[in-house]
Amino acid sequence: MNCVYPWSMAVQKTTGVVERIPNSGIWWIRYTDAKGKRHWEKVGRRSDAITLLAKRKHEKLLRKKLPEALRGRAVTFAELADKAKLFSEESHTAQHHHQFEIKLGIIGEQFNDLPAEGITSEDIQAWLLEQSDEREWTPATRNRYRDAFSLVFRKAVENHVLTVNPATLVKAKPEHNERVRFLSATEETKLSNALHKDWPQHVPAFLVSIHTGMRAGEQFQLKWRDVSLERRLISLPKTKSGKARHIPLNAVACSALQERKRAQQDHAAKQKEKGKEHADQVYVFRDAGRDPQHNYRRWFNEALTEAKIKDYSWHCNRHTFASRLVMAGVDLRTVAELMGHSSIQMTMRYAHLAPQHNRAAVDRLVPVSETRQTRKTAKRENELVTKSVTSKKTPFRQVAENRSKSFIKSDLQTVAP
Repeated sequence: MNCVYPWSMAVQKTTGVVERIPNSGIWWIRYTDAKGKRHWEKVGRRSDAITLLAKRKHEKLLRKKLPEALRGRAVTFAELADKAKLFSEESHTAQHHHQFEIKLGIIGEQFNDLPAEGITSEDIQAWLLEQSDEREWTPATRNRYRDAFSLVFRKAVENHVLTVNPATLVKAKPEHNERVRFLSATEETKLSNALHKDWPQHVPAFLVSIHTGMRAGEQFQLKWRDVSLERRLISLPKTKSGKARHIPLNAVACSALQERKRAQQDHAAKQKEKGKEHADQVYVFRDAGRDPQHNYRRWFNEALTEAKIKDYSWHCNRHTFASRLVMAGVDLRTVAELMGHSSIQMTMRYAHLAPQHNRAAVDRLVPVSETRQTRKTAKRENELVTKSVTSKKTPFRQVAENRSKSFIKSDLQTVAP
């Protein structure tokens, strides 16, 4: 192995031009770039090495003083968006990817032809403010568009196309979505009646929604191969978080899925009788030869209007599912797992529906003897209140007691010999 001797480098008259192997005739250049990174570059003849070293030093000076002089063709936002779409299609669910494409279409109306490197956080913030006022966006919708910007620039940074992500400097708005809207038992009855009356074919979809808590995109992209009625389990290979999720099925959800399967089989049989070809059923809530059932908003919103239920949407079915679990005493960790939440913080919005857990927690601070004494005192007070209330004889109550006594007296006289 050839070695580089210190004295072979020291005798060189031109700094940065080195014959690393003495008497080899092969010369190298040594330099640092504009970022301070050290480089060794093999050249050949000594005269060529001196020329190349001068060129590298000139490039370094340009990058520091006139960086725009070395730039090539400017990369547009549209090009970055196309790369981000490929990532989204591979990593996200079909529904999530579709929504992402819609957002980029709206963003692209103003940004597609602009050089990506020239887009600043001020440009993004100004556009979000303008669109929020014009389209009357909620804070949550505005934040989703901010996230779309951020994903495009983040992938560009990861691919070394850009050095910074300007969207990270745009702060997200507080969404204030702690409010939980869920169906009461009465509202569910009204809505169920409306569906049975005008949209009976969609009743199974509604029942599966409120008994599994699946997201709309998960439910209407669900395939039969991911459903096991024998094991009473749905396996989602890819969810919003990008991870697989397994959803247990209760009796109502199983019955609804079985009804849905029978309906598809009946439809296939009718098509066969008519001599029409019928493709195998792949999707649970989609019929071959018909429009996909993911246009659920149309029939569901009409059913809500018919049932006179306000301030409710399909997504609220998830709130109904989670709220009923919490009110039934299911712990929040289990609810988070069933909902597919990425963190327990997302599930904490339902915590107020289980006040008994909070009471049980603070009761642990009180000694058992004092707790029992408090309960006995409360029970005694309740008995006294009940006794005082029942002892007050209203005219109606007095007449009833007199009649009761007279009936008992006459019965005793009849029985006596």
